[in-house]
Amino acid sequence: MRFNLTGKRWLKMGHIFMAGLWIAGAVALLMMQTMLTAGSDGEHYGIDRALKFIDDFIIIPGAMGCLLTGILYAVFTPWGFFRHRWIVIKWIITIIGIIFGTFWLGAWMNAQPPLSLELGLAALDNQEYVSYRQMNLYGGMIQLGTLLFALYLSVFKPFAKKQRI
Repeated sequence: MRFNLTGKRWLKMGHIFMAGLWIAGAVALLMMQTMLTAGSDGEHYGIDRALKFIDDFIIIPGAMGCLLTGILYAVFTPWGFFRHRWIVIKWIITIIGIIFGTFWLGAWMNAQPPLSLELGLAALDNQEYVSYRQMNLYGGMIQLGTLLFALYLSVFKPFAKKQRI
């Protein structure tokens, strides 16, 4: 069973939307982490809660949506799972990105708000909090870089078996 042209277009639209959520969420997190400074305990906690909100309600649905729409692409269109090397690389980026985001970035992100609630601005002097924050920043940069590379692969389709004219 294959999607017809209209089905493929809806699927493509959904996949692009989900990828946009994932990438935009990653950009927003990095911008907030590097550009916002809190002037009070409450502001500091609020920033950490906002970061967690973006992670929970923008990045995670975007990542899961990319995975789901990617599976639908592979099963119900001629693209498949392994037809081109660039598709295989996108699968690797997606799976590793979700695993890294779930077990490391997400865990570090979830640990920050309780510490900032308890310690306020003093959390910025707490080694545990600073470590989570730095790992989120550096890991988030790596994650964003790999997502942008996946976007590049989607647009330029390098390593394709057939030359496009």
